Amino acid sequence: MIALFHVRKLLRIGFCTFHIFCFGTANAQNSNKPEQVEQRSNIIFILTDDLGFGDLGVLFQNLLAQDNTSGTPRQFTPYLDKMASEGALLPQHYAAAPVCAPSRASLLLGRSQGHANIRDNQFDKALENNLTMGSALQQAGYTTAAIGKWGLQGKGKAPNWPAHPLNRGFDYYLGYIRHGDGHEHYPKEGLYRGTKEVYENRTSITPDLDKCYTTDLWTAATKKWIVDHKKGEDTHKPFFIYLAYDTPHAVLELPTQAYPKGGGLNGGLQWTGKPGQMINTASGEVDSWMHPDYANATYDHDKDAKTPQVPWPNVYKRYATDTRRIDSAVGDILQLLKDLEIDENTMVVFTSDNGPSKESYLRGEPYEPTFFQSFGPFDGIKRDCWEGGLRMPTVARWPGKIPKNHIIETPSISYDWMPTFIEMTGLPVPALCDGVSLLPSLVGKGEQKASHIYVEYFQDGETPEYSNFLPNHQGRKRNQMQMLRLGDLVGIRYDIQSQNDDFEIYDVRKDSQQAQNLSKNEDMTEFQQRLKHLALGSRMSNNTAVRPYDNSYIPAIQNSGMENGVLWKGFDDDFPWLPKLEYLEASNEGITGFPNAHFKEDKSDALFFEGYIEIPVDGEYTFYVTANSAALLRIHNATVIDADQGYFANSPKSGSIKLKAGLHPFRLYSTHRKRGKPTINLEWSESQIAKETIPVSAFFHKK
Repeated sequence: MIALFHVRKLLRIGFCTFHIFCFGTANAQNSNKPEQVEQRSNIIFILTDDLGFGDLGVLFQNLLAQDNTSGTPRQFTPYLDKMASEGALLPQHYAAAPVCAPSRASLLLGRSQGHANIRDNQFDKALENNLTMGSALQQAGYTTAAIGKWGLQGKGKAPNWPAHPLNRGFDYYLGYIRHGDGHEHYPKEGLYRGTKEVYENRTSITPDLDKCYTTDLWTAATKKWIVDHKKGEDTHKPFFIYLAYDTPHAVLELPTQAYPKGGGLNGGLQWTGKPGQMINTASGEVDSWMHPDYANATYDHDKDAKTPQVPWPNVYKRYATDTRRIDSAVGDILQLLKDLEIDENTMVVFTSDNGPSKESYLRGEPYEPTFFQSFGPFDGIKRDCWEGGLRMPTVARWPGKIPKNHIIETPSISYDWMPTFIEMTGLPVPALCDGVSLLPSLVGKGEQKASHIYVEYFQDGETPEYSNFLPNHQGRKRNQMQMLRLGDLVGIRYDIQSQNDDFEIYDVRKDSQQAQNLSKNEDMTEFQQRLKHLALGSRMSNNTAVRPYDNSYIPAIQNSGMENGVLWKGFDDDFPWLPKLEYLEASNEGITGFPNAHFKEDKSDALFFEGYIEIPVDGEYTFYVTANSAALLRIHNATVIDADQGYFANSPKSGSIKLKAGLHPFRLYSTHRKRGKPTINLEWSESQIAKETIPVSAFFHKK
């Protein structure tokens, strides 16, 4: 299901107050014509740091109260549980990577780790200067804000980092720019990791932040920004907030006091703006307040002992308090939306960046996620590609749009949110995105396209040896890892040595702990090959994150039912970026050999070509695209050429990919944006082929 609109008309009215939803039939979803006009909704995306699937009451913790073991340690998340009852729970939702920087990069770019420029442990690397979740929503007429942890700024002298949030699609920023700063939750006092810098836009405000616990600080700043927006000149514009908490990660510091009573406009956390007491909890004693539900909690340490009930260790009281603080903050923000009467016009999404951590920066107080079973019913933690490292605690709420108590069982991944939010605005999903819109699943209307769930990651450690985990998952060497999910089946590889390594295959719907490896079953032979081919065709190599399969050639498809020429379609609209044109209704279409430098069969604003290209010999092929406005080339699912944002018209843009001889599927997108007659040129070169226009005989389409 794709939300579409007549782009030219929307541009004329300046994106002021309308958007289009088309939650209808297949014909309706492929139409460019408006069917229903509504006020565009605000969006708040809440991201936590190292919160596990099992940490949410509604997903796992509440189940602990039902297993007849009252002494089992458990956490409570009442506001998040309520949020889930008022909206959707997504128990099959994944992070794009099992550690924070690459996970956040994929989220903000709308692209998998096969295409994102930040991979592995590349903390503080500059987020690519391309279309982002923020910049796309800016172009849709949204006012945008990022609050909290960033860590994607790149090298440079403060405050002029190249990928500062203000340079990547956000109108306002307040938070920790540097990745490492997020490892301390009292920025001025710096109790455990030293003083850190909080920036408001490009100005450090740390000197004013006495006793400011970051969960409270980011929440109060978010509430203030929303209130100011509603009072400001842009109140007619919808808003998007990316709220990225740095808790409950590692340091496990405590708040100064109980969460302020009430919530919303006149209660809960408040921004006072007074240096030295910037928020209303900037008083009392830092790192001191323990939630009463946990302060005196006990658990069954040894059921065979005469006195099995023992107090929780301090570090776990801290973790539960920190998680509960986030829960209270979410409830506070939701109450504000009700107080401002924008509740029903705001989608709120809550999730995490990766699985739970075993890290503790508290001196002499180790932390293990086994205490609360923060990984839920899965094996694996942060830095693992097992389900426990990637399956996220995810809730979405949008009153009147998302049904209450809605459980979404279709699998999805974090880079699906960018297409989802873009579709909410009425704009088409960018061709560059690896994700799909989740609106059909969320609102229960239209056909949900399958998410392309692909993860790759390198870390030279091992899966911890927890007794909760299966023996063959304990102490498992990580190194290079890959994960794909197709339907109910997950393919996973650890310690990959070459492209020939087999995937382990699990039905994670029936086997959440991944105990029964199906890869040796006779009926899995074809699926095994499919996984290997899909993994190669879902990525582009990156010289900053070298993989053992980088030099492998993508296999060709079987040649059957083909004839010469490729399908082309023309579209008449002024698109703000290259959209996934295959989802839209064409104004014209046909079959072409496409050998010419100037495609003259149509004068549409945008062109889409789809078919197969025959590769004569195994080799690394460099493709060249020239267009008079913008173009994008995908071969298989790999984005070989991105010549959209910032492309210099009529200049060749190239990309290289290793292909075996035979037929390979491709999609070529191009927009022209009224810059004269539409032109699009595709060439190639290889060691045995000089740079040349690809011959007509190399193009095919299915009969």
